[in-house]
Amino acid sequence: MKNIWILSAIIFLTAGFAQQPQGVVTGETAPDFSLVDINGVRHSLSDSRGKFVVLEWVNHDCPFVRKHYDSGNMQQLQQTYTGKGVVWLSIGSSAPGGQGHFPPEKWVELTSEKRAAPTAVLLDADGKTGKRYGAQTTPHMYIINPEGTLIYQGAIDSIASADKADIAEATNYVQTSLDLAMAGRPVPVGATKSYGCSVKYKH
Repeated sequence: MKNIWILSAIIFLTAGFAQQPQGVVTGETAPDFSLVDINGVRHSLSDSRGKFVVLEWVNHDCPFVRKHYDSGNMQQLQQTYTGKGVVWLSIGSSAPGGQGHFPPEKWVELTSEKRAAPTAVLLDADGKTGKRYGAQTTPHMYIINPEGTLIYQGAIDSIASADKADIAEATNYVQTSLDLAMAGRPVPVGATKSYGCSVKYKH
């Protein structure tokens, strides 16, 4: 009986471990993925080779996400950089029944309501892409260069709070990294610790 309990515990722990985000390494090639957006159009990362790409994990029920959307900070970043040719992909990895999971029509409504301006909002309800990238929070940001190399991953900025007043005082890592990389200069900080709500993955 004792051996059965030990075996069961090992299986349980192993299964739990397998569900954890795997993560990607800054400086290595960003793994390709293919996801359908809120309008039913399929997008693959490889479609954007030759361009800078920003991946933004999003959950509009999360107060940390609301901080950046209610202030207009995220929309300003989206508009600024898509205007410079950057592909900005917002990704929802919340599982059905979890906070931040919505049907496509609700995503369309929210995107319009928030005046969000990404290139596309992609649906990752099974969480496979989020786990492959190791996305742990909303927001969690990734920047990929035109050669397909991951050059930054982590927090959107340097102040880990849900207070809109902190935005003006924070160093915006996404803005700084993109500006440097697009000017042909190295990005000195390739990874930071993301902050926000945990991604509500399917278990």
